[in-house]
Amino acid sequence: MADLRKQLADFRLTTAQIYYHMPDHQSLLQEYIWQDYDISPQFPVLKKFLDFWVEEIEGTLHSVYVAKRKLITDSDMGFADFECTLN
Repeated sequence: MADLRKQLADFRLTTAQIYYHMPDHQSLLQEYIWQDYDISPQFPVLKKFLDFWVEEIEGTLHSVYVAKRKLITDSDMGFADFECTLN
């Protein structure tokens, strides 16, 4: 139910593909996929996560690719034209 409330409050499912350098082998890149509901284009939830990453995680960030998707669209919502009860 909380996800629906977020979607109706203009949050969008956001996926970030994060590449970072391995702490022990700086020449190697590792990939991490992050996903949460966030607001485009500011992405405050993602920024908070990336700030945490920089402060607390040893792997240095290389690049971040972001994709967002509106899950509930106008065409998904509508009113019923007919209602009946079967006995």
